[in-house]
Amino acid sequence: MKLRIRDNSIRLRLGRDEVRRLLEEGRVAAVTRVGPSQQFEYEIEQAADASEIRAEFDGGRLVVRVPSRVVRRWAAGDEVGLSAEQPTGAGGGDTLSILVEKDFECLDAPATEPQDDAFPNPRRRC
Repeated sequence: MKLRIRDNSIRLRLGRDEVRRLLEEGRVAAVTRVGPSQQFEYEIEQAADASEIRAEFDGGRLVVRVPSRVVRRWAAGDEVGLSAEQPTGAGGGDTLSILVEKDFECLDAPATEPQDDAFPNPRRRC
């Protein structure tokens, strides 16, 4: 799973196996170790009780929750991404943009970047 954070936006990109795990097991998690006793955790989970896509951050852990019905539809179909806007509560109408996407093969990726779990790129010329 890839995570991109930029200003007030979060973007998660999931490979084929990760989409399958999200659908079947209900969650996909990853850890980035920063030091011997420091780490940043992030995960996506399907939530039967959720009515919309939401993000939470607590104790160095970012969790994006997606309603189960939305995960089932997205995993089974051709839809590339899911998106939501979440008020931050920080005032001034600030929102957090959340984007969850299927990770496609890069057409010009370096040879060192693994792409075996990526979805076939619809722009690939065969």
